[in-house]
Amino acid sequence: MIEPVHIIGAGLAGSEAAWQLARGGVPVILHEMRPGVGTFAHRTGDCAEMVCSNSFRSDDDQMNAVGQLHWEMRAAGGLIMAMADRHKLPAGGALAVDRDAFSADVTAALRAEPLVTFAPGEIADLPAEGRWIVATGPLTSDALAQSIRAATGAEALAFFDAIAPIVHAETIDMGVAWRQSRYDKGDTEEERTAYINCPMTRDEYEAFIDALLAADKAEFREGETAGYFDGCLPIEVMAERGRETLRHGPMKPVGLTNAHKPTEKPYAVVQLRRDNALGTLYNIVGFQTKMKYGAQTQVFRMIPGLQDAGFARLGGIHRNTFLNAPTLLDDRMRLRTRPHLRFAGQVTGVEGYVESAAMGLLAGRMAAAEARGQDLPPPPGTTAMGALVHHITGGADARTFQPMNVNFGLFPPITAKGGRRGRAARYPAYTERAKQDFAAWLATAPAQA
Repeated sequence: MIEPVHIIGAGLAGSEAAWQLARGGVPVILHEMRPGVGTFAHRTGDCAEMVCSNSFRSDDDQMNAVGQLHWEMRAAGGLIMAMADRHKLPAGGALAVDRDAFSADVTAALRAEPLVTFAPGEIADLPAEGRWIVATGPLTSDALAQSIRAATGAEALAFFDAIAPIVHAETIDMGVAWRQSRYDKGDTEEERTAYINCPMTRDEYEAFIDALLAADKAEFREGETAGYFDGCLPIEVMAERGRETLRHGPMKPVGLTNAHKPTEKPYAVVQLRRDNALGTLYNIVGFQTKMKYGAQTQVFRMIPGLQDAGFARLGGIHRNTFLNAPTLLDDRMRLRTRPHLRFAGQVTGVEGYVESAAMGLLAGRMAAAEARGQDLPPPPGTTAMGALVHHITGGADARTFQPMNVNFGLFPPITAKGGRRGRAARYPAYTERAKQDFAAWLATAPAQA
């Protein structure tokens, strides 16, 4: 009889790991402290709850590394990608989902799986025996984080994540705003009009920056310092780097034409992306913030089109904990000093929903193989999953290790006769090679049900 594998945390990584284990014929006990023990960001006890953005980013598997990661997860029978595809929302070339329906269906799929047993309650200490996957994500409880620090003999590294606000669609002034995806990207009219755009003149932009910089911000507790992941910077931190930073980042006006004033080029544009299938909620793209709630409503209502905005959720900031994985984990994602413990998800030092779920997929498959007396090496470093695993388990410099999204810089370089290829030729070459190598890895991996 195969002994069960325990998973701590039913976020994206833990849910995917549980699915892969069950598909491999291995019993799973899934431990989740929510809703009995809540967190700053979560609202429910559902599996795979998305607390920040509702986007899995680009779905382009020819020119984008995260799109290639989507492809690999689909090829491996990933639950997270299957449910994301089921609950896809119009978002131009991105894969955005109805977050509530998505997490509800992930939960339903796992509850319907006979090999998965749910065990509510907090795990406060790392177990001394058995097979375990720790997939507690960025909001690892204080007690378990302390146990991880004791086991690793080192301080867990920490940085801070910020959450963007969500607006009720009916409160957006469409006499000012208009619908358009940047560069009209998308195959259908719905895709080409997936975003709501709010234009700003130069004077409006300058006033907005002044208010942003002067607004009351959340304070950190004594002894905490704010190290941010660059892909999730609060907008006020970006503004502090220079008054034009936002206009060249989330508020860039390129690829957009104001439907109300087509001859006038906006100085800056704020974009909102649909957050649910009904189209009743929109999140403000790239507007993660650490402003206090009162300041947020005042500052965000300065945006033309949002002057009467009603907020379903305001932004916020929370602590995020991750391991110095290059010094602590082997290439099977096991803790070197306690190999019965695997880690998966953001706690390993990957950043992003897709990357976290992908590490859950690999941890689940590796644990399933081990439970059956087999061994599963990681995918080749030429693949998106393999590149991430290589980076976090030894490819990165441990002295400067920080969370990392998947990107082509992690892949072994491709060169061409006569010199380096341009991006237009090089990126498809990366993804073509990755697809071939990942398919070959899947073909030799232990079979899933």
